[in-house]
Amino acid sequence: MPETQRTLEGRVALVAGATRGAGRGIAVQLGARGATVYVSGRSTRGKRSEYDRPETIEETAELVTAAGGRGIAVVADHLVPAEVEALVGRIDAEQGRLDVLVNDIWGGERLFEWDSTVWEHDLDNGLRLMRLAVETHAVTSHFALPLMLREPGGLVVEMTDGTTEYNASNYRVSFFYDIAKSTVLRMAFALGHELGPRGATAVALTPGWLRSEMMLDNFGVTEENWRDALAKVPHFAISETPSYVGRAVAALAADPEVARWNGRSLSSGQLAQEYGFTDLDGSRPDCWRYMVEVQDPGRPADTTGYR
Repeated sequence: MPETQRTLEGRVALVAGATRGAGRGIAVQLGARGATVYVSGRSTRGKRSEYDRPETIEETAELVTAAGGRGIAVVADHLVPAEVEALVGRIDAEQGRLDVLVNDIWGGERLFEWDSTVWEHDLDNGLRLMRLAVETHAVTSHFALPLMLREPGGLVVEMTDGTTEYNASNYRVSFFYDIAKSTVLRMAFALGHELGPRGATAVALTPGWLRSEMMLDNFGVTEENWRDALAKVPHFAISETPSYVGRAVAALAADPEVARWNGRSLSSGQLAQEYGFTDLDGSRPDCWRYMVEVQDPGRPADTTGYR
């Protein structure tokens, strides 16, 4: 059966940090394949997190169900071990299995400072960014992986920004941001060593320039007119929707030979070429190759051959 036709019916996923952005896109695309998807986060219709944004985990769960799966919203702060333990306990009680874990907790958009040295950067914000981006992933894996390992074939996806190759030779934003994103890449590598012999797979995955809700708002555009932002930021032409990386995760989850990727760093553009999926507009943006070959060398924005 072609990869794009394989379903995930009967499979259970947890997308940790699914309120918005890549997490929401991943949850919805897993639902589109028929999976049962638990979506966790702190922003609910009754109480917003410090982001103070309108997106909620209940809305994400509804989008999963509307896409063809079963979305289940669970309020959880992944910095609180007891809440994560309770979340996994609920999945165990209701499903008795966990096939896919997506660690997408982040929460740092309003904490990092561009090109700010470690001594200039607000220390409290930098340390909280590290906790949100790294500690949350460790806590979630600690409690979720024993449930996943009951059955062979489980998949852990560590979401980050940048590939191992790109981040190894490029300074990413600031000290705290750079360390956080590179640490998540290494977490996938370490998990690959621990999970591989036990019948499961771990990968790190990065989207490209993501047209998340917050990014669109920052540029003063919507998904419908996002190209209007190109007048000010021409390289935004390589951007992609959260559904694109969502389809990447769904493709990995449906691949019976997913273990071939164990411990590796992957990108949405790379996996689109491998599995044949596209973004919502039918294109296949390859952001990280574009960054290396066009944007970073200072060449004029031109996505020809890159999407």
